Amino acid sequence: MKATMNALVYGGVGKIELKEVPVPKITKPTDALIRLTKTTICGTDLGIIKGKVPTVQPGTILGHEGVGIVEEAGSSVRNFKKGDHVIISCITSDGSCEYCKKGMYAHCEDGGWILGHLINGTQAEYVCIPHADNSLHPIPAGADEEALVMLSDILPTGYEIGVLNGRVKPGDTIAIVGSGPIGMSALLTAQFFSPAKIYMIDLDDNRLSVAKKFGATDVINSGTEDVIKKIMAETKDGVDVAIEAVGLPATFDICQNIVRPGGNVAVVGVHGHSVDLQLQKLWIQNITLTTGLVSTNTTPMLLKNVTSGKLEPKKLITHHFAMDDILEAYEVFGNAGKEKAMKVIIEAESPGKLKMAKSENAVLAEV
Repeated sequence: MKATMNALVYGGVGKIELKEVPVPKITKPTDALIRLTKTTICGTDLGIIKGKVPTVQPGTILGHEGVGIVEEAGSSVRNFKKGDHVIISCITSDGSCEYCKKGMYAHCEDGGWILGHLINGTQAEYVCIPHADNSLHPIPAGADEEALVMLSDILPTGYEIGVLNGRVKPGDTIAIVGSGPIGMSALLTAQFFSPAKIYMIDLDDNRLSVAKKFGATDVINSGTEDVIKKIMAETKDGVDVAIEAVGLPATFDICQNIVRPGGNVAVVGVHGHSVDLQLQKLWIQNITLTTGLVSTNTTPMLLKNVTSGKLEPKKLITHHFAMDDILEAYEVFGNAGKEKAMKVIIEAESPGKLKMAKSENAVLAEV
């Protein structure tokens, strides 16, 4: 195995660089070294570069999503061996602490969201995964690894923090504010529960047209229409579930003003600033407000739905790049509306050339 690799390294606010760095080594018997085949960029990575996550130190390799092949397994790793194909979970879990025993892997006392945050991440040719037995998922033979990159983070996030926290039920009227990767993931997985009506709200008409193809019954452009007025006019007294999938004060405000008495506001977006919580209005309406960091405990179930064909996350992929072109990938993903990008795939092993995904379902992006 070679001694160095290419990796996308955070250099401080506004700075990233593709650098040659040492290949990581296993340091604990529960670690596994993974050779990346495919990774991607998350809106959270853009937030890090903009300074929204000050706990990320300069010199950190970014990224928390990807699939790959086990290059080496520590002596205590039982479930995986060299050559196994795996999904890397964005959440690291030791499986034994108090929080893990509650299924709250996001708050693992020796893990949680650490990849590309507190330790080096997946936007590299190799990554060392702590607690490999609980932080990797086997890829079934013949499965589309590209589609399974979406199971590292965005699908379980949209499902757990949006749909499950929002307590979506059959017959509900729901609204999803933000039709980027996370909002689209919430849209796809909300349909497990057969809501009667799904509003998709965004500033981009192209994204909204894609949302219609993915199952939204109604779309609203918040730049040209008064969202609150329109929803309150078209419903009895608001929506049963409002899912905030952007992370801005303005989008949170829409949610708290369109939810009906007894309803749920599920905040999925990463908020870097305070919001104006209208508690003086909400307290008497029996509103449930939830927030959360994904725990990825639904990943095995979602994997079954993807491999069976009932869930098609590959529809979210619009662009491909090689690792050598990752800076260009960041440019495209950071200008998603202009570039018509949703999720980009970074091919860690292939020579790079930018190309649109050859899917007729190519869609637009959120950042």
